[in-house]
Amino acid sequence: MKKLLLATLFSLSSMSTFAGIQTVTLDVPTMNCATCPITVKKSLKNVEGVSEASVTYGTKLAVVSYDDTKTNVEALIKATTNAGYPSTLKK
Repeated sequence: MKKLLLATLFSLSSMSTFAGIQTVTLDVPTMNCATCPITVKKSLKNVEGVSEASVTYGTKLAVVSYDDTKTNVEALIKATTNAGYPSTLKK
């Protein structure tokens, strides 16, 4: 019985750990210099729930990992737009 209870608790805790992490790619077409990604990355990292942001000038893309229980794509787009770099979800 104890083993069953422990297995159930472990299973539930591990599911909640991974359930909320999402990764999206944003198209940021207005980046026009090599320092723009620094500003975009900083704006994304300031959004609560963002765990990782990688921004590349050459492709004009931002790959963002976030906890979907704390934020959403709209908040990410708003953050880049407020920083002066409007973005859209790349499909």
